[in-house]
Amino acid sequence: ARAKLHGADLRGARLNKANFRGVVLRHADLREASLKGANFSPTNPRGRLVRSTPACDPNCQDADLSNADLSGANLEYANLKGATLTDANLFAANLYSATLTGADLTGATLTNANLTGAFLYYANLTNANLYYANLYYANLTDANLTDANLTNAYFCNTTMPDGSTNNSDC
Repeated sequence: ARAKLHGADLRGARLNKANFRGVVLRHADLREASLKGANFSPTNPRGRLVRSTPACDPNCQDADLSNADLSGANLEYANLKGATLTDANLFAANLYSATLTGADLTGATLTNANLTGAFLYYANLTNANLYYANLYYANLTDANLTDANLTNAYFCNTTMPDGSTNNSDC
């Protein structure tokens, strides 16, 4: 059986190397939480982490983080492939080289987020707020940017949804 932490208040919690495999975190508040080495994979039978980095190594593939507050979280190199982050607060989050392929970020707040080198293939960013987001070297191939706020977002060697390269801030 999966643990359900609906609406859990985990603000500022030290969740380093915690095993959240298969845990449902809908509406959880993870503001300022440390997720270094945490595992959110619902399908990883051996409990092994997918990547090994000293900064942060959460495997959040297919995790439901709807409405979660991840503002300021360090998700560097995180595997968020297929994750649901609808209406999530990722204000000033570090998503450096994160994998967000197929992630649903509808209505997410990504203001001041660091998405340098992030993989956003087929990501849904409808109505997302990317105000002042750093998208240097990010790959947005086939991403949905319908009504996304890209005001003052930074682009350099950024692959856009149509496959073109945006170098407007190099």
